[in-house]
Amino acid sequence: MAYKLMIGFDSLVALVFLYFFVVGVGDGSVSSFNIVLWLGILALLAAVLIGGYKLHEAGRTKLALGVLAIVALPGLAYVLFFGAIIILQPRWN
Repeated sequence: MAYKLMIGFDSLVALVFLYFFVVGVGDGSVSSFNIVLWLGILALLAAVLIGGYKLHEAGRTKLALGVLAIVALPGLAYVLFFGAIIILQPRWN
């Protein structure tokens, strides 16, 4: 159960990055200057997803969860941070 949640959340994070990449290519904000950074991020996301999947298939579920946590923990922190901003409505001045 934990594996399915982690790989699902990691897939959502990867889809968000892929969306912003495609939109950036369309509007020109992803250019030859920063495309290497974008491709590196997308390659890392793909490696984590594929690595977690392959480890789970090999019966190494705990190691797969550790690999998937590389993306899931920062993604969860991001979601919690913006959730707190929406709920608490802090004053930034």
